[in-house]
Amino acid sequence: MAERMLQFVRLSQAQPEKRDIAARRADFGEIYRYEQFDTGAAAQQASRCSQCGVPFCSVHCPLNNNIPDWLKLTAEGRLEEAYEVSSATNTFPEICGRICPQDRLCEGNCVIEKGFESVTIGAVERYITDTAWERGWVKAPKPRQELPWSVGIIGAGPAGLAAAEKLRLRGYQVHVYDRYDRVGGLMIYGIPNFKLEKEVVLRRWKQYEEGGIHFHLDCAIGRDVTLAELRERHDAVFIATGVYKARDIDCVGAGLAGIVPALDYLTASNRQNLGDPVPEFDSGALDAKGKRVVVVGGGDTAMDCVRTAVRQGATSVTCLYRRDKANMPGSMREVKNAEEEGVEFAWLAAPEAFTGETTVTGLRAIRMHLGLPDATGRQQVAPIAGSAFTIPCDLAIKALGFDPEDLPRAFDEPALPVTRWGTLKVNHRTMMTDLPGVFAGGDIVRGASLVVWAIRDGRDAAEQIDAYVRAKAGQKLAAAAE
Repeated sequence: MAERMLQFVRLSQAQPEKRDIAARRADFGEIYRYEQFDTGAAAQQASRCSQCGVPFCSVHCPLNNNIPDWLKLTAEGRLEEAYEVSSATNTFPEICGRICPQDRLCEGNCVIEKGFESVTIGAVERYITDTAWERGWVKAPKPRQELPWSVGIIGAGPAGLAAAEKLRLRGYQVHVYDRYDRVGGLMIYGIPNFKLEKEVVLRRWKQYEEGGIHFHLDCAIGRDVTLAELRERHDAVFIATGVYKARDIDCVGAGLAGIVPALDYLTASNRQNLGDPVPEFDSGALDAKGKRVVVVGGGDTAMDCVRTAVRQGATSVTCLYRRDKANMPGSMREVKNAEEEGVEFAWLAAPEAFTGETTVTGLRAIRMHLGLPDATGRQQVAPIAGSAFTIPCDLAIKALGFDPEDLPRAFDEPALPVTRWGTLKVNHRTMMTDLPGVFAGGDIVRGASLVVWAIRDGRDAAEQIDAYVRAKAGQKLAAAAE
């Protein structure tokens, strides 16, 4: 039965119910009971939307999703139409519904008065697309007409895949090159199963191959093929490698055994869950079982690490962050989930030194004081003299963010321009580098960011690549006519 809108005055906000905490801690399954969020629950929660004249949920969504439209269609029981509207602006709504920090984006900017709580946008988005997959509404990207032009895409993460799908639908011959053995990038190897089960990503891979997208896996640019060769092979190239180089901690004892980068730790855990042989995990070097774990950092990657350590059977898990909870960059929902699962937080504390002879045995930290906001608006921090304390640990995980690798050297292309931060330099209107026909987007341009921003960049890049290739073909025809 169709629901009327503006039901927030009658219906309370209801997120999907979480699994029992003890059960969550024991496995890597997704934590929400989405099977209970059925058609009736989705329709009711969607009907809470106020259909406001200026939808700030859409304004603050990087993809500018038409959220009020598909909420209304869901409330009316028109799920297939809701999926069509949702997928028109978002390549992976089933993934964004699971891992987007809605509390900072769409839901966090819902105009419903705070006492009534925002619309449950993320869960409805996930429900719409999961229903679409179950009922066969999600189709492989098969074009109506094949074009003679080809595009090479470096990186099979969200930006590369978003560009690949859009270009394939327009008829391009699309070839995706990736150094890993599976498609998905950090969605496969960086994000744990309890947030994003891998089959959700892998089914897209199968579907894209069915649609005619060619994948060249275990293929590293600069090792197996050069950028120059790709430029010769394709009419345009899109670089969407992401950023993987871990930021380090510059303090005494940082070289001790037992101190590992977050991505190494998460990749080992994800590979082990996928059934791959992982010697570092089997040896215990990247396994938290029976260990006292300290994670340094306050972003979503840090939350992934602490919650993974809990599931691996760590005896204790502590997250060290130099600011307070209110200034934490990660999703507050993820912080709450971590607290529920037994993670301890050491707020306003920064690492000063690691202790131990050859292997880490503890982390000495110092208390911090929040001062006035800096130019970015974030409060500055300063150490409090004489406030040092030590947290015992057997495994320390560095989750301080990521920097780009030296792509000009890795790709053996010195002419590839970079910014002072090491990211690729592009014309932000065309997304093209100084190398003609070479485009770039996602984290390798904007720095470490959200999956939803990578999807946006991939979709935008596809538009710019299409315009460039067509203009170039037009110039050739004009020259031939002369």
